[in-house]
Amino acid sequence: MRVLVAMSGGVDSSVAAALMKDAGHEVMGATLKLWSGPGGVAPTSGCCTVSDAEDARRVAAQLDIPYYVLDHTDDFKDGVVDNFVHDYATGRTPNPCIECNRTVKFDRLLARLDDFECDVLVTGHHARSRRIGDRWELLRGEDQAKDQSYVLSMLTQRELERTRFPVGELTKKEVRTVAAGMGMRTANKPESMDICFVGQRDYRGFLKENAPEVFESGVVVDSEGREVATHDGIVGYTVGQRRGLGVAVGEPRFVIKIDSSSSTIVVGGKDELEVKAVQLEKLTWVAGSGADGPVAAQYRAHGEAVAAWISGDELIFVEPQVAIAPGQTIAFYDGDIVLGGALIAAAT
Repeated sequence: MRVLVAMSGGVDSSVAAALMKDAGHEVMGATLKLWSGPGGVAPTSGCCTVSDAEDARRVAAQLDIPYYVLDHTDDFKDGVVDNFVHDYATGRTPNPCIECNRTVKFDRLLARLDDFECDVLVTGHHARSRRIGDRWELLRGEDQAKDQSYVLSMLTQRELERTRFPVGELTKKEVRTVAAGMGMRTANKPESMDICFVGQRDYRGFLKENAPEVFESGVVVDSEGREVATHDGIVGYTVGQRRGLGVAVGEPRFVIKIDSSSSTIVVGGKDELEVKAVQLEKLTWVAGSGADGPVAAQYRAHGEAVAAWISGDELIFVEPQVAIAPGQTIAFYDGDIVLGGALIAAAT
């Protein structure tokens, strides 16, 4: 096949490109330019930095494959950054990396396959896919500790049919061993944990600098409606937060609800963080369609999947869960198989 590899400059995508070339495919690499700060300056931390692009370019040169940088900064701002600001301004807790996968990376790169006369897109995600008859399945990666199927739970048959995940069959240690054996500069490169447009600073600092209008002062009340403090803006809080509440009542208090319409933060005890069910939005099924019934639900990137039941656009937990924030992604599994995913609209 002729394949386009999404090269982030990290070890996983570097090895993905190498594995596809070793398998006899015609390979080309591409890095997405997604974010630049004031004056067009690229970020210096997080993913998508200038140094990341340089690492990707050098790996491509080592593999002797064509390499391109594709500018999608406008798409990224519209689909990811603006959504990030809006979510915090409305009391939600976004996951911009998943939104980037949803609205930019897969959508835009798959759309470019024909431009490059490529058959499939290849990424360095730790996930697996397989074809069963005329359908594709998405599965957890071989390395459970590095599994990234959660962030891919919005993919459908359309995307899976034209996407491959070669490093999903390897552990992270094995990936680094392959890279080291080839003398790749990315072999021991640490993983980026920062949001590219936020970097190493607190996300609140990014919002203050880029969207100061979303900071509207309000009150902090307890679950009985009694005012216990004030705040400078709901964007500084998320459900489950304990620190920085400015509340001293002699026992721990957590954010249990955020009311954007009145700019009110509601705090309560740990027991009040329990969630029995969540309302779902942007529900997608890997197989293209789904049905009500039992699933294992995972609502944090590296959290445990817990028993639940889907009924329409509602997911009901078998056992109450704690501190689930609207705006986050929830993925549905049957064992290692990803059934689908959704955004959490509300928790009850």
